[in-house]
Amino acid sequence: MMNNKVFKYAGAALLSLAAAGFSKAGAQTVKSQNVIASQLDGFNVKWDVPGPTSAQSMPLGNGDIGLNVWVEKSGDLVFYISKTDAWGGEPDQQKDPWMQQGGVLMKLGAIHVSVSPNPLAKNTAFKQILRLSKGEIWIQEGTGKTAVNLRVWVDANHPVIRVEAQSSTPVNVNVKLDNWRAGLTDTVLNNQKNQITWYHHNAPTADAHLAHLTFGAVIKGKGLVSKDASTLQSGKVTSQLISIYPLTAVAGSGGQWLSKLQQQTAGIEKLNLEQTRIAHQKWWQQFWNRSWVFLHGDEQASQVTQGYVLQRFVTACAGRGAAPIKFNGSIFVVDNPGWKHDGKPDPQNADFRAWGGQYWFQNTRAMYWPRLMAGDFDIMLPLFRMYANILPANTAQVKQFYNHGGAYFAETAPFWGGLQFMGPDVKANYTNHYFTPILELSMMMLDYYDYTRDAKFAKQTLLPVATAGLEFFDQHFGRDSSGKLLLDPDNSIEMFWKVHNPAPDIAGLHAVISRMLQLPATLVNSKTRQQWQKLYNELPPLPVAADKSVLLPYTGPQTAKSFNSENPELYSIYPFRIYGMGKPELQLALNTFNARKQRSKGCWVQDPIQAAMLGEADVAKDYVSFAFTRKSPELKFPAFWASGNDYHPDEDNGGNGENGLQQMLLQTDGKKIMLLPAWPADWDADFKLNAPYNTTVEGKVVKGKLLNLKVTPASRMGDVVDMSKK
Repeated sequence: MMNNKVFKYAGAALLSLAAAGFSKAGAQTVKSQNVIASQLDGFNVKWDVPGPTSAQSMPLGNGDIGLNVWVEKSGDLVFYISKTDAWGGEPDQQKDPWMQQGGVLMKLGAIHVSVSPNPLAKNTAFKQILRLSKGEIWIQEGTGKTAVNLRVWVDANHPVIRVEAQSSTPVNVNVKLDNWRAGLTDTVLNNQKNQITWYHHNAPTADAHLAHLTFGAVIKGKGLVSKDASTLQSGKVTSQLISIYPLTAVAGSGGQWLSKLQQQTAGIEKLNLEQTRIAHQKWWQQFWNRSWVFLHGDEQASQVTQGYVLQRFVTACAGRGAAPIKFNGSIFVVDNPGWKHDGKPDPQNADFRAWGGQYWFQNTRAMYWPRLMAGDFDIMLPLFRMYANILPANTAQVKQFYNHGGAYFAETAPFWGGLQFMGPDVKANYTNHYFTPILELSMMMLDYYDYTRDAKFAKQTLLPVATAGLEFFDQHFGRDSSGKLLLDPDNSIEMFWKVHNPAPDIAGLHAVISRMLQLPATLVNSKTRQQWQKLYNELPPLPVAADKSVLLPYTGPQTAKSFNSENPELYSIYPFRIYGMGKPELQLALNTFNARKQRSKGCWVQDPIQAAMLGEADVAKDYVSFAFTRKSPELKFPAFWASGNDYHPDEDNGGNGENGLQQMLLQTDGKKIMLLPAWPADWDADFKLNAPYNTTVEGKVVKGKLLNLKVTPASRMGDVVDMSKK
């Protein structure tokens, strides 16, 4: 399960950065990084009151290993350890069986670090600062000679957590493991001299995709000695390094897992701490230099910037692991003592998350679309990798169920995928007869290829997925009397069940096939292109009202009962972009958007993105501002968003906020780059965003006008349209 390739990207990026340092371009990069770091410092999260619980925690991570970090009033530094692939195999204790499906993404445990004498014993000064540009949390307890400083970071390039303690006066440092599953499903080893080692081992009777999966960690530190199996303590010291090495691996036993962990740990221990810290900070520097958006103006502009910056940070902390980001809390869920089940108190620990362990595509996509303009292409790969790995088994099931080719992805599925039979007579449901995800994923992959021009990705990932999806729609559905594809029965997402020619799938087919036909001959042969062209010619038109005034969610009399709060007719605007700025029939799309029935804000609502794509600056501003101020009232961190329809911290809310803000600044259509297509007059901005064809666009917005425009490569300047001049 552990995907060490996640760390190789960072190493390559650092080598590139080092090479750039010997050139003029490298000097400019360093200057730019310093400017960005100074702006980022203004959004560092600073607290002067400790804890007392995980609800008052800050997130930290390296893309695979995550921490929730807080300080108790006792002065103890506490953090939960999480990992993107720590999937428990046994059912959890939830009353709803569907919450048990897909595995339980667990914490590895909690760590307490205490210092004696306690620097907070007399209620002295306290500071806890999330330093964004360095990817670390810095803590000061006490003042003067009795002050203790703690630095916490998760190495961006290696699977290790570091805690560095410094004090001018000698102190004792104590490290204790708190594992609420110890003795139940987890094992704490008793024979580990001067280290703490523990693991969770899925039984061989668990689901085959989870069986024998083992995850845990070892805690070490020079000078730390065992007090018991779960506790280490130091002598009197002025500095102490604590290193924690997590690992997830498939292992037949705890002993096999430990052997793999020892091998991994031995390699990291050979590295120089100072050099790894510098390399870690350089990774974060180059991350922040990929893109930025800083708004200037009123308090609302500052809040939106904070939300955008912190959401991108949280995504980077959890987005480079073996499994994609979970919409319902990512790897940063915390204890929920106020949780209720059927209206009755049902307190939950930090292993719990509402909506379970499955991936819901409509919710998962929200965190990934904004990665394109942000330039966070490495963070997209775990999502693509998961679905590419699912494809063969799903293809086999389609053949088994329907005796035809192609494949699709279920709206809700565990990380290993899987389908259920969905013939015409199967009972209607929210996610039955729901075939849209493979079309939207293909659209996202097409964008990834356009942005990166990665031909290997196109051949090995994009083409197999998109081709399978088109083949499924071509062979699964029949044709009407005029020879047009007839999608029936087919859900119009979760809103209308088993309807006739739903708008999202028709829009998706039009958008995806038209773009697949534009792929170069080096990727697509003529026979395949002819098959796609034939299917394209057979596509029905999008459903439109009889008076041609608005788009409809499906074809025919609009009598189907609605079951959700979505606007499927707007999928032709986003995510499939048939309508939008600079495209035909913009008024039809505007009419449809303005007539939409569902207008709620936050969470997975797509209105901020669709409004921006139609040039509706004030509406987009309203929705984006709502999203980036929707902090959970139960949680302290300002980008731990309220549950909405999901679970806190809700990643959909932040992802759609990111996407909406980006679309307000920049939109693309083929090679055309449209700047400020939906920008409010009262916001100024500094920005750098990515565009297709390995392009970056940097500039300022002052009083609604575009200044200091820089396009890289410069040859792309001719493709830019400044829409502030319209």
